[in-house]
Amino acid sequence: MNSLLNPEGKVMVFFTKIAYSAYLNILWFFCCLPIVTAGASTTALFYVTLKMAKDEEGNVTKSFFRAFRQNFRKATVIWLILLALGIVLAADGYIFYHMRFENAVWTVGTAVFLVAVAAYAIVLMYIFPLLARFENTVKAMFLNSIMLGMRFLLCTAAMAAIYFVMVFVVINVFTPAIIFGEGLCALLCSHLLSNILLMCERKAEGTEGEAVSNHKAISENESI
Repeated sequence: MNSLLNPEGKVMVFFTKIAYSAYLNILWFFCCLPIVTAGASTTALFYVTLKMAKDEEGNVTKSFFRAFRQNFRKATVIWLILLALGIVLAADGYIFYHMRFENAVWTVGTAVFLVAVAAYAIVLMYIFPLLARFENTVKAMFLNSIMLGMRFLLCTAAMAAIYFVMVFVVINVFTPAIIFGEGLCALLCSHLLSNILLMCERKAEGTEGEAVSNHKAISENESI
């Protein structure tokens, strides 16, 4: 019993991280409210959860808002691009749905549309964790997201499943689970991404001018 209540024991550490994920979800939600800040908020969320995956979280609130400020400009540009692309894809999906099987263009067009949606989903899952850990251009961030998502398909599928299960649970099983929402999803995905990003860091440290960018320092003592 004492081992279960030990604050440094695995059980208490697990529940602490779950509690942190709920708290981070609240921070993420309120920082997303202006809509335009959703990119910076998501990047800050992954900045913290990626550190949590390595047991380096420190002061969660301080880390979140430091990352929010540091990545605000680039994350906002990326988010606005993704938002515009999402609107275009939604409009295309509406059109293809209502013209289904009515002409020969539908089959080819739908195939292209589904590929585009898959690519969009991959970028959406990878780009903000990458931005939280690496410095690079906006174009390179998009390219690296696609490359990593395609290379590590098992990880990509697992991340997609995490988000799907969370949405399903909130809508169909237990709506109050929304308190964990994106925070818990980000934490679970961060554990999946931890080794992949570590590999990218080692590659970045060992080569110059490669597709993967220079590692973004994540020390609490670093000025952000």
